[in-house]
Amino acid sequence: MTHADPTPGFHPARRLEAIHEYYFSRKLKEIAAMNAAGADVINLGIGSPDTPPDGAVIETLCREARRADTHGYQSYAGIPELREAFAGWYRRWYGVELDATREVLPLIGSKEGILHVSLAFLDPGDEVLVPDPGYPTYSSATRLAGGVPVPYALHEEREWAPDWEALERRDLSRVKLMWANYPHMPTGAPATREIFERLTTFGRRHGIVVCHDNPYSFILNDSPGSILAVEGARECCIEMNSLSKSHNMPGWRVAMLASNARFVEWILKVKSNVDSGQFRPVMLAAAQALEAGREWYVANNRMYAARREVAEEIMRALHCSCRTEQRGLFLWGRVADEWRDGEEMGDEVLRRARVFITPGVIFGNNGNRYARISLCCREERLREALARIRSGW
Repeated sequence: MTHADPTPGFHPARRLEAIHEYYFSRKLKEIAAMNAAGADVINLGIGSPDTPPDGAVIETLCREARRADTHGYQSYAGIPELREAFAGWYRRWYGVELDATREVLPLIGSKEGILHVSLAFLDPGDEVLVPDPGYPTYSSATRLAGGVPVPYALHEEREWAPDWEALERRDLSRVKLMWANYPHMPTGAPATREIFERLTTFGRRHGIVVCHDNPYSFILNDSPGSILAVEGARECCIEMNSLSKSHNMPGWRVAMLASNARFVEWILKVKSNVDSGQFRPVMLAAAQALEAGREWYVANNRMYAARREVAEEIMRALHCSCRTEQRGLFLWGRVADEWRDGEEMGDEVLRRARVFITPGVIFGNNGNRYARISLCCREERLREALARIRSGW
């Protein structure tokens, strides 16, 4: 059935021609249709933690929301309690001292921050180095801001680290920003001091702002690290962090960025013209979450480690190979030669086993031979997915 154009004569902005609906937005519609038809699809695609934050965090939210004086507009830069809590979190866990007033900016989620950074630093035609494979929002936000994403290749043979020699051979004259992300999503490559030092040196040498996205440093990782711990990093680096993964708060939309005071001021100019601050009870609850002790992270990781073991069994059942040192909320596996690519395997798994696995190609051309499993699924459902796949093959 064809439908007439309901808006003849109207056209969207040209910037929308360069971007597409987010992959998971489209795929979830397909899965919803399958479930409506009775399929009961097990979704191993999206990294949305499925357990709640600490009870004290929820109690703080409820208590503060009941107050009569907490429902008005808040500061564009977040309340002092939250900024101080972020600074204290960085001091305790990353060994980084931050000026809570001038060097910390709370965000309504990291995705918001990615666009704000892009709008603050990019003029039309400026180039941005984005990892391939990497988070698709780096490229889409670049395009929305009028910039040009320029992929830099990451390969398993190099342990998913940048090829520094290849980067130095590039024409970098129009490059304004570089996005990086360790522990890396989607590959799970660990963060290392060497990578942080080389990113900092590269940015300082070429006058490129290095944006390090750091939401996975506490997941299946005993040694969380920050690029801002490197001497001189604050001169050219911005680090983003989030409570979505580390504290089981994806729907709360609480994140932050930290950098030198001038960069933060520029980004705040954008943010203050886009939103009107976060709900005060949410910010106070987030500050409570940031006080979590080591036992919180240990318990969370014990759960993810058990799930990871089942995910590895799923990968083996699909004849995929995985590196053991991966960190973060996902398991990244190389697809067997029997499949054309990860998308073909994922479509077949969805059709035959009613299990959704993310194809690696959505993260860039270098993810074409890979697939990703999310650990944000109860262990019993992961085991059910494993049983379906074993019986379907």
